[in-house]
Amino acid sequence: MNRTLHALALLLFIGCGGGSEAIKRGVGSECGANLACTESGQTCLTQFAGGYCGVARCVHDTDCPGGSACVTEDDGVNYCFLVCADKVDCNPKRSAANESSCVSSLTFIDGTMGRKVCRPPLSGTGPVDAAVD
Repeated sequence: MNRTLHALALLLFIGCGGGSEAIKRGVGSECGANLACTESGQTCLTQFAGGYCGVARCVHDTDCPGGSACVTEDDGVNYCFLVCADKVDCNPKRSAANESSCVSSLTFIDGTMGRKVCRPPLSGTGPVDAAVD
C-alpha cells in the first residue's frame, strides 16, 4: 500500500508540471536575450516581465512541448504556456519579482479540458521578438 501511494504521488507530481517535458526544456524560464533560451525553437519573449523562454505563434497543443498548452494571450498572439494546477507549479525557474500566475481565463486553442496555464506578467516592453517565425 505504501509503495502504491509513493507511485501515485510521483505520477501526480509529474502530471502537475514538476517533471514535465516543457519544464525540462526551459519553457517559462526567465531570460534577458535569446541566448538564454537554449532549446531549439524557443526565443526570449520580452513582452513578459523577466522575459519568458517559450514558443510564440503556436497553432495547436502539438506545437508545444509536453506539459504546456497553446493559448491565446490578451495581445492576440498564441503562446505555449506551462500547464499548472497551482501557482507553485509555474515558477521553478522564475524569480519572485516575475512570478507567473496559474490561470484558466485564457483561450485554449484545443479546448480547456479543465486545465490552467502559467501566465507570466506582461512587461509592456514590446511585441514578440522579431526572430520568431
